[in-house]
Amino acid sequence: MNRPFKIFHSSTVALFQRVLFVILFCFVGCDNGSAQRKDSRQNSTVTKTNETKKKKKKENEIIAPDFTLADLDGEWVSMNQFRGKVVLLNFWGTWCGPCRKEIPDFVKLSEKYQKDGLEIVGVTLTSGSAKKINAFADRWGINYTLLTDIDGNETQSVTALYGQATGRSITGVPTTFLIDRDGYIRQKYVGPRSEAIFYKDLKPYL
Repeated sequence: MNRPFKIFHSSTVALFQRVLFVILFCFVGCDNGSAQRKDSRQNSTVTKTNETKKKKKKENEIIAPDFTLADLDGEWVSMNQFRGKVVLLNFWGTWCGPCRKEIPDFVKLSEKYQKDGLEIVGVTLTSGSAKKINAFADRWGINYTLLTDIDGNETQSVTALYGQATGRSITGVPTTFLIDRDGYIRQKYVGPRSEAIFYKDLKPYL
């Protein structure tokens, strides 16, 4: 008399276990879906935040203005020719004591790192003829590009151009700009700096 009851009981237990399994599976599945959606929203927020930071940084960056000046041999040189190089653009004059102070540091930097993509460009202000500047460069062993006036006051126009671009006029020399390989101004220096200071700042861009 008890045997049918046992069979019925076993079947009921088995059915109950299957139903319970299905309920648990659905619950866990729904919970995982919620977690995935939460992670997705978090990842989306992080991505948007990073994009905003990159956009803001890009908007604040300043491209070094292009210009064309003559070198001491009378050859025309434009700033855009140095794209792909790390440039120290130095506004200076032969008559300037602090400018002379940093010339040996520029010479050393050029000797050491030109092979790695460094170019030093000196915009020479109110320093006389190209012949006079050339004689000065020979005495000081200058091994980097010097640009100067040919027709008039072109160098002063370039000085004004960089003052406008950076929002602050160049009122004294030496003034130097560190420009990266993509043409962005990364640093501005007013007054002379040592080889060590220049190298520390330009090293990440070499």
